[in-house]
Amino acid sequence: METPKYPFEISLLSEEDGGGYLITFPDLPGCMSDGETVEEAVANGADAEKAWLQASEKWGDPIPTPGGGPVKSGEFRTRVPASLHARLAARARQEGVSMNTLAVALLAEGLGRKEARG
Repeated sequence: METPKYPFEISLLSEEDGGGYLITFPDLPGCMSDGETVEEAVANGADAEKAWLQASEKWGDPIPTPGGGPVKSGEFRTRVPASLHARLAARARQEGVSMNTLAVALLAEGLGRKEARG
């Protein structure tokens, strides 16, 4: 079995997402695969890594150093249930801020609490 050259993370997929395991590569944005077992996810991940690197080379995109980590843009996207979206939108209107500003404040507050608990 071929193994990836870049650091990777394995996470369990919920049954709602099809079950099995997800493999992602922090150094290679968007590079991911999955498998029924950890071993299958790693093998499929090695194929995804190879394809990602070949595509980057083909298009002249920079190829990161393994373990160097991605450049952080400060942007991420997430999907939330419609009910949570409605609550966030209402709270943002109430506080007179954008949903983005509210979300950043709530995330920072939550991380601060977690770090304080240690």
